[in-house]
Amino acid sequence: MDAENRTHLALNAAVLKLLRPLCRLLLRHHVPFAAFEELAKHTYVQAALEDFGIPGKKPTLSRASILTGLTRKDVTRLAADTAPERAASDEGYNRAARVLTGWARDPDFHGADGQPKALAPLEGPDSFAALVKRYSGDMPARAVLDELLRVGAVAERDDGRLELLTAGYVPRGSEVDKLGILGTDVADLIATIDHNLQHADTDPRFQRKVMYTEFPAAQLPAFRKLSAVQAQALLEKFDRWLAEHADSTKPDDNAQPPMRVGMGIYYFEEPMVPNSRKED
Repeated sequence: MDAENRTHLALNAAVLKLLRPLCRLLLRHHVPFAAFEELAKHTYVQAALEDFGIPGKKPTLSRASILTGLTRKDVTRLAADTAPERAASDEGYNRAARVLTGWARDPDFHGADGQPKALAPLEGPDSFAALVKRYSGDMPARAVLDELLRVGAVAERDDGRLELLTAGYVPRGSEVDKLGILGTDVADLIATIDHNLQHADTDPRFQRKVMYTEFPAAQLPAFRKLSAVQAQALLEKFDRWLAEHADSTKPDDNAQPPMRVGMGIYYFEEPMVPNSRKED
């Protein structure tokens, strides 16, 4: 078997593994295969047009048809359909996250002890409305506040002032919001792995995990607590460093465009043998 065939077999095996949890999620939410197939076709076309163009030439529908194996008619229809992108927008998530991050690290919204202080809701130079204006542009402060109250990131005190409970935007009550995070975070991980497949020798990106098999289930609660505390501390350390080096007013010597950058940590566990096999 030549190297190309081995690569295709390895890719097929990897795709089957990553599709299994995705298909479980889709079936749980009653998404039929036809709907998934349409989304896959749309993504194939968009990737072919935007990521696989020939330098110096405008992307063409004919080339996208050749790359994807879809008919030109399908490519024309899918290229004109922007509904999936609109549905997948994470702008609301980004705005809420920016407000929380600004509250956590901007000294203008901190007390004498250096910690985020309780803010008046809608008036004053250091009010919640001023925070929203600084970090979320023209987004109505009331709409941002309602969202942060809903997900439990902010609480309203008896005196009417607002208190920051967590600097992380993690939706609790809405599956819609959580599914948006699913798309963003999994896409980031796959993009990192894809980058390392192409550039591991010259420009590798950090991507590691620690895993034990045959681990005693009785020890899981202790590890869940340990990993959550230490992972949060590490992420907050990274956040402070990024905040210190993110001053966009400083001129860039190389005139490079601003970048989206971050680090993600996730926890996983599963039985070594599925329950159905245990019963067998």
